[in-house]
Amino acid sequence: DAILLRDLAALVARDRFTTARLLAHIAEVDARRLFVAAGCASMHAYCVEELRLSEDAAFRRIRAARAARQFPALFTAVAEGRLHLAAVSLLAPHLTAENAAELIEASTHRRKSEVEEILARRFGSAEMPAIVRAVPALSQLVPGRVEGQSSNGDGSGDSLVPGRVGDEFLNGAGLSEGQLVPGRVEDTQGSSVPRSQERYVLQLGMEKSTHDKLRYAQALLSHAVPSGDVAQVLDRALDALILQLEKRKLGSTTRVRRKGGPVEKRCIPSHVRRAVWERDQGRCTFLSANGKRCTARRFLEFDHIDPVVRGGEATVDGMRLRCRAHNQYEAERVFGAGFMRRKREEARIEAERRGRAKEQTQDILAGLRNLGCRPDEARRAAEYSEALPGVTLEERMRAALRFLGERSVQRGRVT
Repeated sequence: DAILLRDLAALVARDRFTTARLLAHIAEVDARRLFVAAGCASMHAYCVEELRLSEDAAFRRIRAARAARQFPALFTAVAEGRLHLAAVSLLAPHLTAENAAELIEASTHRRKSEVEEILARRFGSAEMPAIVRAVPALSQLVPGRVEGQSSNGDGSGDSLVPGRVGDEFLNGAGLSEGQLVPGRVEDTQGSSVPRSQERYVLQLGMEKSTHDKLRYAQALLSHAVPSGDVAQVLDRALDALILQLEKRKLGSTTRVRRKGGPVEKRCIPSHVRRAVWERDQGRCTFLSANGKRCTARRFLEFDHIDPVVRGGEATVDGMRLRCRAHNQYEAERVFGAGFMRRKREEARIEAERRGRAKEQTQDILAGLRNLGCRPDEARRAAEYSEALPGVTLEERMRAALRFLGERSVQRGRVT
């Protein structure tokens, strides 16, 4: 028995040291972005698809690795067993250069719940995380209950219809039906909505404004969805949103672009966008050296196979879908990492400049309105001053006033 306990303690100590080394390797691979060449759009995708970690394990380790790379004391704390991985993952979003040592010390040898209490006292309670997960059919969760059959067998009980959950399941989860939807859902006995074989539980926190929109949508759909079932309301809302986004992103429209009209080199015609999206099945087309195709379906971009500066054209054969990570990777391969790094830095600086100019534009607009300018004149003058690069707020205001004065002279008005 003593040998068994000794060996167990040695294995745990070795596991802690291995975990610290694992975090260091994850942090370095992440920093070098080596996952991109392996056909993965993110470090999380690489950990799940290549290292075969679970989604939760990958997320927790990546978060801890990034924090430990910034605050190396975490590596030592994990290796020595003073902090477990859950504690590091909880601390990561709150660590700064000023509080890192204090928080690490306060969390040493603490349980997960105790670390959560420490963080809640100092930073407030965390919001409810968004969760989407598959669940088995209710008939599998509640023994003796069959879809469409009452609990007491005589047809007088609550039927298992969309939007309703068996009492046994709710009580077992520590929930009431009123906690799952805003307001209780009216009984929907006799509903003919078919039940899908695959169902999912969605949990998320929302702002009051979002909650109000949901309730308003339930009211507007009260004739079509008398129960107010959130799943049906959400399904209809997503249908409308997808249609709108497809029109914007893919140009899904019945209007035909006028032939012969001026088209910029980087402008991609609607029919090309639709054809490329359907051909590539809405998925990144990057292939790694071993033939693995990237699985990313988010942050997709239309990429010219031959760069525009080298004569590439926006045709179906000349375009492809790439996720943002692999689009940048291809650009670095063609133009060089240093060149693209400078371009990204220039774009960042320009975005910050435009942001400051936008803020100053609002101040100028308010100032011109206080001086008695008409709204349309004030807006045009403010937009004119916004285009001036690298000037102060006072110089923008002078430029806006000069703009208004010149327009007044041109119209023959005395100012």
